[in-house]
Formats: sequence, structure tokens, C-alpha cells
Amino acid sequence: MKRFVCWLAFGPLGVSLVLPILLATAEPIPPALTELVAESLVNNPELHAAKKRWQMSERQIIPARSLEDPRLSLTFSNYPIDSLAFDETPMTGNELNLAQTFPFPGKLAAKGEMAEQQALWFRGVYEDGKLQLVKKVKDSYYRLFFQDQGIRIINQNIAILDDVIHLTETKYQVGKGLQQDVLKAQVERSKLMDKLFSLKQMRVSILADLNTLRNQPTAKQVTPPAIEEMTPVEVELNELQQGSEKHRPLYASYRSLIERYKAQKYFAQLEYYPNITVSAGYRFRATVPGDPVQGADFVSAGVGINLPFNRKKRHEAVAEADSGIDMASDQYNDFRNKVLFNLHDTYAQMEKNRNQVSLYKTGILPQADQTFQASLAAYQVNKVDFLNLLDSLLSLYRYQIDYYQVLADYQRNVAGLEAESGMDLSRTPAAETGMESQPNNTFTSSHEERRQQ
Repeated sequence: MKRFVCWLAFGPLGVSLVLPILLATAEPIPPALTELVAESLVNNPELHAAKKRWQMSERQIIPARSLEDPRLSLTFSNYPIDSLAFDETPMTGNELNLAQTFPFPGKLAAKGEMAEQQALWFRGVYEDGKLQLVKKVKDSYYRLFFQDQGIRIINQNIAILDDVIHLTETKYQVGKGLQQDVLKAQVERSKLMDKLFSLKQMRVSILADLNTLRNQPTAKQVTPPAIEEMTPVEVELNELQQGSEKHRPLYASYRSLIERYKAQKYFAQLEYYPNITVSAGYRFRATVPGDPVQGADFVSAGVGINLPFNRKKRHEAVAEADSGIDMASDQYNDFRNKVLFNLHDTYAQMEKNRNQVSLYKTGILPQADQTFQASLAAYQVNKVDFLNLLDSLLSLYRYQIDYYQVLADYQRNVAGLEAESGMDLSRTPAAETGMESQPNNTFTSSHEERRQQ
């Protein structure tokens, strides 16, 4: 009779666990995490825009270092107003003039340096954008992982609770149970259904966010996320903080921005000096009576400079560049402080989550499972009341949810550390460190053993 009661309580669950797996194998396999990241790097519109902005700024370097176009002019001079004849007076002529302005030495180099450093700034923004995009994809992926695990666990617990309700109703019918136990179980089942609706809605939103990063339709499905192994982090916090200044692209970007304003200041200082304009002309003339040179053509050459009288304007240009240097330096320091804080905070969260994963896997989950199993066995022989059984089942459910929450948070922390430091923390296989992500599911395995009896 005992074996029959155990099968009655848990038999349908075995079918409910296997059936979704059989159905899932008929679907085409969507991309995994590495493919999602690669696809996002190729298709993300925001990243495309950042790359084009960088390329656009690079196209400005050569024009900034180049001379202005020369000026070519044709002058018709000294024509008699009554006849406009070309050959009436020796003074009449047509002059072709070519002029070129040469900036004061150093100005073109300074303008080119400004453009080059500006391009390096945008290049760093683009490279850093790739890091942040990878972080967003991984973050959405691991959030989706938690939602899927939560949905799976709730469905599993609803199935178990249905069997418990059926068992309780059976005991009530033979006078060994209470109706309030049945009602209490039904209330808890409704609460689980409410939680299930919330998780499914959150999954839809997270999937849409992930697909937006991939530039794909918002409802397009992906491979059910999985964490095969925890990503080991074998570097210390100070190594991450020091390494970030070398590997995080925005550090170099801010240094380029500072150099850009230094070049702007140098250019502003050179503006106190005049530019030089060199010109050459050729005058075409006609032979007229009385012309001592018998209509010979003339050539001419000249040199001119602009007069930088408005020194107030140039003083303000230098002051503007000084403010730019100070601004970029402060932005660099602010960025550095934020990176150091984010690394410190995320590292602390990661260590906390890593310890909690180990605690849940080796302590809380096995103990909660044993407690439920003991309560179930005692309830079947009327040694504990229904509330104790229900409490142990719901406690196991909460601990399972909490475990997958801290596991997903741990992976999100690792992704955050990689984005903040610019370092790849996933090179060492977790198998070499003995870090496993999945707990021993003693509850499911023991249930299967009983079901097969």
C-alpha cells in the first residue's frame, strides 16, 4: 500500500518532467551564448553607429593637415570706359594671378593632431561600446536563465503540490485528513500560479531586450539558457583594478581627449602669429603706339600676411582650450574613480554570490530536501500534520529559487567585472577548479527511484 501511495503522489510528475524535453528536441536549435554575443557584435545598430562615427572622424585627419586650396583670379584692368578697347593704351591688360596661403609653421600639425586625437577618442568609445554590449547580452542571457529555471521549478512544485493535494483529499475521504489542509494546499497552489505568471511576463520582456541587442524580432526564441559551469575568477581585486587602466579602452580615450585639447591650446597660441600669403601674376598686354616696351607682357610676385590685431579673441581661444584640458582631466579622474568603485562593489557581490552558491549546493538544498522527504514519509503514516509537510515543500521551493538566483547573479557579476576591467575572465575552464554550477538534485532522483518501485 505504501508503494501505491508514493506512486499516486508523484507518478504524474515523472511524465511532466520528461514530456517538455521530448517536445523540445523537435525544434531547431537557436544560437547559444557565444553565438548570441557574436551576432550582437555584428548586427547591433548602436555599435554600428559608433563605428561609423569613429571612421568619420578618421576621415577628418588628412583635411585638417592640408593647406587651403590656392586661389586663381583673372583681372581685366584699365580698359577705356568709352571704348573698352584692349589696344588703345599701354596701361590696359589682363592679369592672371595665383595665390596660396601658408599657415604659420606648426598650425597645420596642431590641427592634424587635434583631428587625430579626436579620432582616437571615438575609436575608444567604439571599442568600449563592444565591451558594454557583450555585458548587456550576457546580463540578459543570465537573467533569462533564471526566469527559465524559476518557471521550471514552479511547474515542478505545482505538479508535486497537485499530487499532495490528491493525497490529502484521499486521506480526507477516509477520515484521516482535514478539509482545511486541502484548502490550504489549494491556496498555496494559486500563489505559485501567480508567481508563474509574473516569471513568464518577465521572460517575455528579457527576451525582447536580448533580441533588441541582436537586432532581431523581439519575440524570436533563443536556446534555453544554461550555465554548464561557473566562470572561475582567479584574479584578485587589485589585479583587476590595475589591469583596467591597460585594458579598458575608455582610459586611452580620455587620455586622447586630453591630448586633443592640448593640441587645441597649442594651435590657439600659434594664432597670435600671422599666416603668409604668396602670390604670382602674369599680365597680358597688346602692342599700342607709344608703348616703350612694345606690348611686352608683365609678371609680378607678392607676399602678404594677415594682421592678428584682435588679441582678445586669441586670448579667449587659449582659455577655452585650458578649460577643455581641465574638463577632460576631471572626466578622466571621475571615470577612473567610477571604474574602481564598480570593480570593488561587483567583486564583493561576486564573492558573496559564489559563497552562497556553494552553501546552497552543499548545505541548504540537500538539508531542505531531506527535511521534505522526512516530512513526506511521516505524513504518510500520520506522524506529522499537513502544515509541516507543506512548509517543508515550500521551503525547498524557495531555496531552489534562491540558488538559481545567486547562480545567475554570480555569472552577471563576472560579466560586469569583464566589462569594467576590459579583461577576459573565462579563459580557465571551471573543470580545472572543481567549480560546478548544478546542485545534486537529490529530490528529483529520489522521487524517480520511488516512482519506479
